[in-house]
Amino acid sequence: MAGIDVNITEDAERQPEDEGFDVKIKEEAGQEFEGFDINIVTPEDKGLSLPGVTPEPELPEPQARVKLKIRKTLDGSFVIFDHPDIDIVIMPQMFKIMAFAKDQMGDHIYATQSRLFDFLMRRGTVVLDSVQGGNLYGSLEGNIPPVSDPNIDPIDVAIYVIAKFIDEEKPYYDREEKYKDDVDDWMLEPEDDHSTDIDWAVKTHQPRKGVQNRWPGSAAAYGLTGMYRA
Repeated sequence: MAGIDVNITEDAERQPEDEGFDVKIKEEAGQEFEGFDINIVTPEDKGLSLPGVTPEPELPEPQARVKLKIRKTLDGSFVIFDHPDIDIVIMPQMFKIMAFAKDQMGDHIYATQSRLFDFLMRRGTVVLDSVQGGNLYGSLEGNIPPVSDPNIDPIDVAIYVIAKFIDEEKPYYDREEKYKDDVDDWMLEPEDDHSTDIDWAVKTHQPRKGVQNRWPGSAAAYGLTGMYRA
């Protein structure tokens, strides 16, 4: 099978509406072509660049990957929503990390925030003496330390460490959710040994049961009739 190289030079004219080009092959007498390969070599392949076209820089391969429910705000901050109790905000412009309660307050919220910043401090992601209450009620914040290596992005490191904290917390909250689901199932769909048939209950239960008053005026026997006299 024959091979053909097609070189596209810098001065080659290209029209936006062109979708391809024709390749003419001169066939010699007595020569048959059953098929051939076409290798198209562009200036980019040769390390060149077309006029007016800026080649995109090659991004390095990531050292780690994490999966988070995260959004970027208008001021460039990152908000992480994965934790069940708190929302975590990373502020690159202020080199700060803040934790807010989601929808309820309590000691368990502060305990969760404390675990978060203890986790970050042990891994060198926040300054030890910077953790304090924020200017919003129920928030806790800490400063991201400056980096000594210019090749390290502190925001990437903060996102990665927070993702590890959420992974560490996840089994506890999974067990809590499972317990709540089990209680709901026990109440709404009980087993036969823990339930009463409604038809049997309607037929056998009496209007008054136990220590309920069985005759009108029975409270008078206990001297209660004159207690509320005006």
